[in-house]
Amino acid sequence: MRNGGATEPKLMTVGFGHAEDREAHHFVVVVPRSPQDEVMVYEVFSQDLVGPALDAANLRVRLDMDRWLKIADALEEEFNRRLRSAGIKPGRWRAGPVPIARLLGKELVLLAWAIEDADPSLAHAAVQNWRGLAPEERWWLYTMTAAQTGHHAKRNVGWRKAVRFALTENPTALVTTMPTTAERRARSRLPKVESNQGSLFKGASEERAAYASGIWEGPA
Repeated sequence: MRNGGATEPKLMTVGFGHAEDREAHHFVVVVPRSPQDEVMVYEVFSQDLVGPALDAANLRVRLDMDRWLKIADALEEEFNRRLRSAGIKPGRWRAGPVPIARLLGKELVLLAWAIEDADPSLAHAAVQNWRGLAPEERWWLYTMTAAQTGHHAKRNVGWRKAVRFALTENPTALVTTMPTTAERRARSRLPKVESNQGSLFKGASEERAAYASGIWEGPA
């Protein structure tokens, strides 16, 4: 709040929380128009590069549309919940390049790595386990995996393989039917309580900083 009661100007974002004037480093999800094509996810280190114009080294993962559609709704719901909590407009998936805030992009790629070579029927278990991890745990796992096997072609080896087994075959919580939208809204109005949710990687969190609901890594 400024002197005189004026409020700070609203932060302008595109896609899922990407503030172009705040972070050049972000992710881009390129959703194809044809169901026969693949979804491509790029890590962008420069403001002026987007989607297919990126060097192939920045392509983190590629998913067929069948696998993508099994996780797209869960990703949108998770990200928009946190964006709304931070007072930022929500995003939506559409054909073409969709920018993603840096930290949210790490979480997206982690889930995509878990299912890229898994049986599609295991995608629901992967989503449930991914939801059972704190955002900091997802960031840590992404960082460790990307350091060794971050290139899209290094699939099904090392950390990428371990992530697949961890999220699809080693549940941290009972895998149940997905709640309806009405159920999620009802739960959001309940008082928050400390969770006893198990974790696959206890103590593997990044240091928590003062940022808006885990969307950026630091204040502007």
